[in-house]
Amino acid sequence: MRFGVLTGLALAAAMLAALPGSASAQPTRIDVVELFTSQGCSSCPEADRILGELARQPSVLALSFSIDYWDYLGWKDTLAQPDFTARQKAYAHARGDRAVYTPQAVVNGLAHAAGSDRKTIEDMIRATGRQLDAQRVVLEADRSGDDIVIRAGAGKPPRTGAATIWFVTYEEQRTVEIKRGENRGRTNTYHNVVRHIEAVARWSGETVAVSVPMPRGKGSRCAVILQEGSPEEPGAILAAVRL
Repeated sequence: MRFGVLTGLALAAAMLAALPGSASAQPTRIDVVELFTSQGCSSCPEADRILGELARQPSVLALSFSIDYWDYLGWKDTLAQPDFTARQKAYAHARGDRAVYTPQAVVNGLAHAAGSDRKTIEDMIRATGRQLDAQRVVLEADRSGDDIVIRAGAGKPPRTGAATIWFVTYEEQRTVEIKRGENRGRTNTYHNVVRHIEAVARWSGETVAVSVPMPRGKGSRCAVILQEGSPEEPGAILAAVRL
């Protein structure tokens, strides 16, 4: 994917909308729930349903990542990508607990629980949200022609030294007929199905603006996540915004 960092006058122009006094300049917390799921996992349909309910909440960015390590069980997940499996494993590596399973919900990059345990997920949303309140950063994304301009405002430098700006494209809904494996004969609906996630910039507390191409395709949506750490060791999610 093509993307470019804005500098000089271009950066100044891009940041006008984030000047103090504008409503959009005030950081509004959006909590992020990432569900790692699989069409080959019989425990996942309930978690997929719960994610769909969470996705309807304006204050929650719920994202579904299909992993590929259960493909050997007789059904190749039609939505899975190796990058999504790598992201789940990177979380486990960063935590140091080696907990990689499905359905797994990761909340705000900090805590994880069974994706079918809605109460625990909601408790984690509240707890991690309070923990991150003091670290909120202004994050905005606006359409500009055929591009999307992403702006991260100045703030306290991350504890890890730097943070990653992620650009995510997803489909709001996808229904799949599963013909083999543990869910043979089921037709399951997935919500906010991630199709692509890419690190487009780094942030160390300074103002940053970057442009990315607008996603194409029917039903394509996009979101931006500002997350402590690197792609190899993702940490706390400092801000998120959806378009």
